[in-house]
Amino acid sequence: MPTWQQLRDVKLSEYTDAADGWGKVSSRANSDKDRVDNGMFARIHDTQKGEAAKGATGDVQQLSRNFQYLHTECGLIRTALNGLASELAAPQRKLRQALEDAENLKFTVRPDGSVEYPTQSFVLKPGAATAQDGAPIPYLPGKAEGIGSSDANKGKAEDIAQRIGDALREAAEIDGRYAGALRKLKAEPGLTVSDETLADAARDTKALQDAAGTYADDDKIPHGKSPKENAAWWNGLTQEQRDEYATLYPASVGALDGIPSTVRDDANRMVLAETRAQARLDLDAIPKQPREYFPNPNGSYPAVVKNPAWNEWNEKYGDRRKELEASLKGMDAIQARFDATGSDGLPEAYLLGFDKDGIGRAIVANGNPDTADHTAVYVPGTTTRLESIGGDINRMTALWTETQAWAPGENTSTITWFGYEAPQSIVPEAMQKGWAHDGSPKLLRTSCSAGTGWTWTRAGTVTTGPPTRRA
Repeated sequence: MPTWQQLRDVKLSEYTDAADGWGKVSSRANSDKDRVDNGMFARIHDTQKGEAAKGATGDVQQLSRNFQYLHTECGLIRTALNGLASELAAPQRKLRQALEDAENLKFTVRPDGSVEYPTQSFVLKPGAATAQDGAPIPYLPGKAEGIGSSDANKGKAEDIAQRIGDALREAAEIDGRYAGALRKLKAEPGLTVSDETLADAARDTKALQDAAGTYADDDKIPHGKSPKENAAWWNGLTQEQRDEYATLYPASVGALDGIPSTVRDDANRMVLAETRAQARLDLDAIPKQPREYFPNPNGSYPAVVKNPAWNEWNEKYGDRRKELEASLKGMDAIQARFDATGSDGLPEAYLLGFDKDGIGRAIVANGNPDTADHTAVYVPGTTTRLESIGGDINRMTALWTETQAWAPGENTSTITWFGYEAPQSIVPEAMQKGWAHDGSPKLLRTSCSAGTGWTWTRAGTVTTGPPTRRA
């Protein structure tokens, strides 16, 4: 527990100043990551071929992961320091007020937090007494000691000692929460950010969410609100608050229709990188599958017999492995689109939505829809899952390429919008109206996020802007 002298003298501005420094490093790392993803990959595609391109791509991917990790961890340190300073301000004020009251009353606060005061009793001789924090029968400030007594100082001193103790206990609880989270924010030596490191960053984020709940709470982020309400909340924050919420709650911020696509993309890419890393670790942790059959040891019919160990493995790990492989297939497809930026003139990609749970979710845009002159949206239908999103992304990538011939010099964004629960069978699910009825409000909220309104042109596709020539 800190001493009252430490709490009194701590300069909280030093924490916030340090937080500003870590915030600058985080922002710089994020900018550098964008340059790597949207500039260096393009140069590789333009200048390298074959094995040279493959090797360079691997190096650049590693560099991108390093910057991603720096952005996340430095952002968490910034938030932790700001949160610590913000929460410590209240017990520090409480302590300083108690010390001021003691000074005004000519009481002496001892190093251990007890309060020495002059007695004012008709029973006791004039002198000095000491009040301790946590007195078994505390007296109200200014009240008499008892029958025949008029010692008001005792109650005042006990009140001051109690307030000093309360402030120190509150500060100790705050310090313990943030110290525990900050101790986790460290990286292994070296220049390689591995899957283990990225997965650890996700755990660091969760630890700081628990520690900083009263400073930056996920409940303060609008959930299920309109794009207009989301935008109003976002616009009402300072830039530092925006950065902190995006770092601390990337999944929640990445899902907010109405805020800039660049912000959502940064947040969702953080979630994708950490989720993908954890999935690979989980898949690697599954024991190797035993042989399903082996020769009959009796040498008789049948020639092979089922391996009991295979049945045991399949029951324990089979479904989990399929789930992880399917999820990774979808996440790898999204990452492949990121890595293709600059190839054949492809624009930056934006991840406007991502969720691996259930059948998954993914909203991927070619080009920034916030600044586009024309926007086309493809909504994949029956049997769509995160596992199969690669084909849908490729369709809209091909559409973006085709539009360049028909609208030269204009900005176009083509979006694969898989942000709803798609039916998984033709009969009976695809024949039921509930899937479209439940999904349409989600698509409507997304369409209202764009600067222009979207208009339906045919089943499954939405466009914006003046009509353009079609192939």
